[in-house]
Amino acid sequence: MTSDRRTLSGFGERANGTETKAFAPLEVEQSYPRHYPHPLGAPISIRQVAELLGCSAWTVRQKWIPKGLPHLRSGPSGRLTFFSNQVVAWVLAHQQKKGGTHR
Repeated sequence: MTSDRRTLSGFGERANGTETKAFAPLEVEQSYPRHYPHPLGAPISIRQVAELLGCSAWTVRQKWIPKGLPHLRSGPSGRLTFFSNQVVAWVLAHQQKKGGTHR
């Protein structure tokens, strides 16, 4: 094997693809910023709400939504969407009604 050997691509064996090709690095963008400046907060799923409340998704559907947990039913499938700041504000208000306090 000689040092002149080339691969089928035409690059030497020790060539680094990012150095030999004239491609700019790919930048991946998010659909919304991580800090999500919207006053409602980031959209979250029913599983995330359940984790936040410390219960199951079933309990969120059967107990907390009928008690007024804010949500949005969207699309033909009736998918439930919640917004993080709304859920937290509702929980804090619900705690205060029961005589609890928040810090």
